[in-house]
Amino acid sequence: MPKPFARLFLLCLLLSQTVAADEEFIVTDIKVKGLQRISQGTVYNYLPVNVGEKFSLDNAGPAIKALFKTGFFKDVSLERDGSTLIVNVVERPSIAKIIIEGNKDLSKDDLTKALNSIGMSEGKVFNKQILDKVEQELNRQYLSHGKYALKIKTEVNTLTRNRVGILIKISEGRVTKIKQINIVGNKAFDDPTLLKQLELSTTNLLSFYTKNDQYSKQKLQADLETLRSYYLDRGYINFSIESTQVAITPDKKDIYVTINVKEGDVYTLDKVKLAGNLIVPPEQLIKLVGIGPGEIFSRKQATETSKAISDRLGDEGYTFANVNMVPEINEKNKTVVMTFFVDPGKRAYVRHINFTGNTKTRDEVLRREMRQMESSWASGSKIERSKTRLERLGYFEDVNVETPQVVGAADQIDVNYKVTEKASGNLSAGVGYSQVQGIVLNANISQDNVFGSGKRVNLAFNNSDYLTSYQFGFFNPYFNVDGVSQGYNLGYTSRNAARINITSYSTDVANAGINFGIPINEFDQLRFDLDLKHTTLKDTDQVANEIQDFIKKEGDKFLTLAPTISWSHDTLNRAIFPTKGGQQRFSALATTPGSDLEYYKISYKHQIYIPLAQSLTFRLHGEVAYGDGYGGTDALPFFENYFAGGTGSVRGYKNNTLGPKSTQTIYTNVVQRDAAGNIIIDPITNRPVTTRTATANKLYPFGGSTKMIGNAELFFPVPFLSDVKSVRMGTFFDAGTVENGFKFNELRYSAGISGEWLSPFGALSVSAALPLNAKKDDPNDPNHLGDQKQIFQFNFGQNF
Repeated sequence: MPKPFARLFLLCLLLSQTVAADEEFIVTDIKVKGLQRISQGTVYNYLPVNVGEKFSLDNAGPAIKALFKTGFFKDVSLERDGSTLIVNVVERPSIAKIIIEGNKDLSKDDLTKALNSIGMSEGKVFNKQILDKVEQELNRQYLSHGKYALKIKTEVNTLTRNRVGILIKISEGRVTKIKQINIVGNKAFDDPTLLKQLELSTTNLLSFYTKNDQYSKQKLQADLETLRSYYLDRGYINFSIESTQVAITPDKKDIYVTINVKEGDVYTLDKVKLAGNLIVPPEQLIKLVGIGPGEIFSRKQATETSKAISDRLGDEGYTFANVNMVPEINEKNKTVVMTFFVDPGKRAYVRHINFTGNTKTRDEVLRREMRQMESSWASGSKIERSKTRLERLGYFEDVNVETPQVVGAADQIDVNYKVTEKASGNLSAGVGYSQVQGIVLNANISQDNVFGSGKRVNLAFNNSDYLTSYQFGFFNPYFNVDGVSQGYNLGYTSRNAARINITSYSTDVANAGINFGIPINEFDQLRFDLDLKHTTLKDTDQVANEIQDFIKKEGDKFLTLAPTISWSHDTLNRAIFPTKGGQQRFSALATTPGSDLEYYKISYKHQIYIPLAQSLTFRLHGEVAYGDGYGGTDALPFFENYFAGGTGSVRGYKNNTLGPKSTQTIYTNVVQRDAAGNIIIDPITNRPVTTRTATANKLYPFGGSTKMIGNAELFFPVPFLSDVKSVRMGTFFDAGTVENGFKFNELRYSAGISGEWLSPFGALSVSAALPLNAKKDDPNDPNHLGDQKQIFQFNFGQNF
């Protein structure tokens, strides 16, 4: 007889000594004795006896059983004192502390969560029966990590105030590795081909990171499904896995896995049919069918076709549409007639669109991004596009959407967006370093979401060896209800070009501008900018001949008014670290006739992100730009030239050094002497008379009017940091140059690896690149210098 029931039986016998079997009494009071932590109210809630009710021996068993069932007590007895029912209890001890020792492969947090799942945690009532489950659960956790030599020992120590401490000692042992995987019965595909499809593998160079040589039942089941899909996608409809055997060596060091398969024959498609209530014109659905007669049957293509048809119906409001694949197999001819049966169900309408988590951002800011409207039929693509638009705002760390069906309504759903806000304001002062600009001091006060309105205000100061800048900007993304944006800016910038590896000159620019953005459709926008600039050009003691000639002809102060028109097409899924979509931008700028300088600039950029796997993204980027003078200006002003080389263009070459060079004359002040060799003194200033004399010539990068850049990069997560979204690595191939005219033979190439981190202290980008066709110096011609290489490059404290 189980112990609880034996105890219950004995207590009933003892109770019968004081309460006769046929004696009943009215309970006028109930007293509980022995409580330490449990409240009397808890006992009263579970006790099936109340004051004023009749009580007899027949009620004793159910009462004691009900209190035992709570799990709070290890002993319960009932007594009668007149008309008072006395409940005597002995509480189970509580768990004061759980100590885990010896765990290395699994963290304490992971093990604690596992124990919580079976009801053992600090503060809960201790039950020896649950302790027996601890070893089973920990074994399960470690077996999934390939630890088959695991040993677990538990100790329970009694503490004061009816508490216990639990010590769990773990001896993990070494990881059991997969020694061999055998596939038996395969004829169409050899073992290496099939083994490449599996996640499980024998030990290789990357196993320390991937842990693919550690056996787990879950991984094996996933691999079996992968293997099944591999065959079904290649026409083997009758493929089956006959059996699997997993054997472990006596020393528990090695595992052998054997998979027995039966391939069957290859089947081809005879016909593809559409049936059911198609809703939309059949010709629209036929375009979505990715398989056709004569092709080898592929379950993957059939599934993708089914999903494409279902998504198309979803755009018409049939959110709950089912598209079932019904194959008719002809065993004799080894062919399949595939029918896609469409059951659209009822058209679903959106009752409410709800937002949660936006504690700061106003609902109207989120709602104006919605492409799905309330009271209209539900469109899967519009709901997903609305989610993407929320992500692209930049106000939220995470955006999730759910579409639950309205209770009691078969044709209505709610669309619930849950957002996690991030800090959209920034007050910072910092120090950064760039190989180009040197030490960078910056102060920035910005608010991308002023008072939750979605408007952006920015006040910034930046100072480095190259640049000193003061800027103020305001931007309203919804200037009117049609989505027209408006912004304006004021600023002052002083640049010293010699600090960034190019020819020596400096400029002071005061600017004021206004811009408008007009959406054409969901992905395209026209933008109009009008910028007024006053530029002051300063020469130095080391001035290129071209700059001297420019100043002689054009002067050193210029007032220009430059309108710009640009078109952009943007389908990126995120503003930062996108993983899919593309972006195009065409821009044309021209100063107005009558400006001190008359010139124009045209540029086109195109980039596309292609997801190759869950954590791999391939990026292609290209840029072409051209500028020239018109009217009274012969060419593009030199301080508007394009530059290439280094971070953001062709890595591996020193920043801004690719392209044309200028001859820079170095001047020095020479003290004048008379015929006798004495220093000539100016009678007015009483100082030596000096003359500015050219003493040397040197070549420096001068930039050009034409720019060509191309980049191909594969992004992947950083090993051991795959869950961190602010870090990524890449391997790349760069090509590009700057010239006066399109000269494809002057393109430079490089390849290497890169890393990017959006750190709390600023953006950090690093790269290590190998120039592939760098030009060398011509020893016979000092005016033909080679390219300046820089293998390792980094930027910190600046935007990408």
